[in-house]
Amino acid sequence: MEIYDISQEVFGCKVFPGDPAPEKRMMMSIENGDIVDLTAFSMCAHNGTHTDAPCHFIRGGKSIDRVPLDKFVGYAYVARHHGDISAQDAMDILEAARAIDPRCAERILVGGEATVTADAARVFADQGIKLFGNESQTVGPEDAPMEVHLIMLGAEIVLLEGIRLDGIAEGEYILHSAPLCLGGADGAPCRATLMRI
Repeated sequence: MEIYDISQEVFGCKVFPGDPAPEKRMMMSIENGDIVDLTAFSMCAHNGTHTDAPCHFIRGGKSIDRVPLDKFVGYAYVARHHGDISAQDAMDILEAARAIDPRCAERILVGGEATVTADAARVFADQGIKLFGNESQTVGPEDAPMEVHLIMLGAEIVLLEGIRLDGIAEGEYILHSAPLCLGGADGAPCRATLMRI
């Protein structure tokens, strides 16, 4: 079985403009004579590879600890795209996933410098996908992400942002991207992996 790590390393990760970067602090160190190494850290819930919960943009939406785990784990389809994802592009991606296995169309991961348009977001929402993942630190245009988030999170689509798909071929996988269980939080970091079927 092949397992691919599609996560960013946390302390060197890409950070959305304006968000605080992760910080690491060694509380104890064997090298300094302590009996253990002990690391403390602080970070934004949306640093690096992370998931967005509906309450990230929607008042009264579910927090990350209330999102069902089956959204994060299961069959997925990896596609490649560069530029804006149009409504037709979204349908083409979903059709390619369904041609392999209808379950693959429940979780869509897009590699490349791709931006989800509002029209594409509506297609994904109308088609009832569970999760959408991309390599950018946000879904939708970086300078105006709100509309796309409202559409997709409003349909309770989990957003998996900041993944890394270099070297990952298009096709069918099993995705595991369960977030940390942060009670009441609008998102959480995760260690996202793909298994080749």
